[in-house]
Amino acid sequence: MDIYIFSVSGSIVLRILFVNHLLDPVSGGGTAERTFQLARFMTKELVECGILTFDIGDVQAYENKLSGAQVYKLPCVFTRYFIPGPLRRGVARLISEYDVVHLMGHWTLLNAIVAVICLFQNKPYVVCPAGALKSFGRSQWLKRIYDFVIGKRIVRSASAWVAITEDEKPDFVHYGVTPESVVVIPNGVDPDDYEYQILGEYEKQSTLDKRFSLNGHPYILFLGRLDKIKGPDLLLEAFAAVTETFPNLHLIFAGPDSGLMETLKADALTMGVDNRVHFAGYVTGDNKINALRHAKCLVIPSREEAMSIVVLEAGICGTPVIFSDRCGLDEFARNGAGIEIQANAHSIGQALIQALTSPERMRESGKVLKEMVHKSFLWRTQAQRYRALLKKMAD
Repeated sequence: MDIYIFSVSGSIVLRILFVNHLLDPVSGGGTAERTFQLARFMTKELVECGILTFDIGDVQAYENKLSGAQVYKLPCVFTRYFIPGPLRRGVARLISEYDVVHLMGHWTLLNAIVAVICLFQNKPYVVCPAGALKSFGRSQWLKRIYDFVIGKRIVRSASAWVAITEDEKPDFVHYGVTPESVVVIPNGVDPDDYEYQILGEYEKQSTLDKRFSLNGHPYILFLGRLDKIKGPDLLLEAFAAVTETFPNLHLIFAGPDSGLMETLKADALTMGVDNRVHFAGYVTGDNKINALRHAKCLVIPSREEAMSIVVLEAGICGTPVIFSDRCGLDEFARNGAGIEIQANAHSIGQALIQALTSPERMRESGKVLKEMVHKSFLWRTQAQRYRALLKKMAD
């Protein structure tokens, strides 16, 4: 089936169905945010959007914020491997009603089912793995089976391919796609989401300071899932190594637990820094903005990540950042928009010393980051790039 983009009274009409197994902002992380924001802003670009997902977590949190985009929720009978319940013909009918399908991620049965239906219907679909083509973490044997049975065909048979960074392009080669065929459309942020809804004293004081009785002492911030792939254990080890140099410094982990919290707490106790390490849980809205704006710096110590959205959130807030060389942020490092480090405790510790002893330099890097974000990393810009890609597919 071809994609038809046509004008009605100057408006472009197109229907795109996003497929992402998780849309819950807590468990879905960056890909859930990307799916939500693209649907939200492409709707503003006169593209009719739908989202097919599982009914897991607080999907309603995003659904309530979408205007003009429809969310279709499927039951999930086994959340460990995201196995859907019995699918009726309605899924195939739903796919047939859209002009193009957009698959987010890679290692999911939902993507496989939708891709097979698309191939059967001769429906064009776009693949955006969001860094997932690199086999990392648990269930390696299962991933090899998935790729052998269907995964490679899903990627190879797509009508278009989207990477989040230039560094992700080579990952497609193993799937029979040349890097030159891949379009880069990065993550983004919406500046309007980072304006305080509550003004006045809220802006002047740190809510985390009050919550954890920091008594005005400085803190560094980790923002993300407490999962080994995100590297919070590396940051904790680095923090413990510099506490004698910075006796008033605190570390705050802000994010949902993905199985590592108790280990981190035990390690903090063993290292003798438990009274200076705090766990804020998942933070959002004004609380996230406040946490970012009052932090000395945000640290992103990920072992593997396509492109961290939290670095863009920090940029909008003018917060200096330290990030690992596994985050797809080489462009930021080249422009002086943060300190890039290796994903190990020693490198992170050295960067913390550099950042905390050079506050003027870090403030300047925060300004550079903010300028970069406003120039090239807004969701409205990425939505326009997607619309241009779809138009190119139709030509």
